[in-house]
Amino acid sequence: MKYIPSPIPIKFDYMFSATSNKSGRMQYHKVQPGVSKIRISRIEFIRAYNDSAIISLNPVQLRGQENVFQLEFYI
Repeated sequence: MKYIPSPIPIKFDYMFSATSNKSGRMQYHKVQPGVSKIRISRIEFIRAYNDSAIISLNPVQLRGQENVFQLEFYI
């Protein structure tokens, strides 16, 4: 999956991320730019994904691990 960044900067309140750690377990975070980064539960991540007005998605791909899907989205 190829990500093409927007040439227009976006304004967002929060960024949510789902990334895998070295052991392959998923970690979920809620980031308020310049303020905080807190770890959240999978349920809270899914609820934010399903119920929020998402303005941008960013699939995160690690080189050599094409089968590992990681994601960031902005609200």
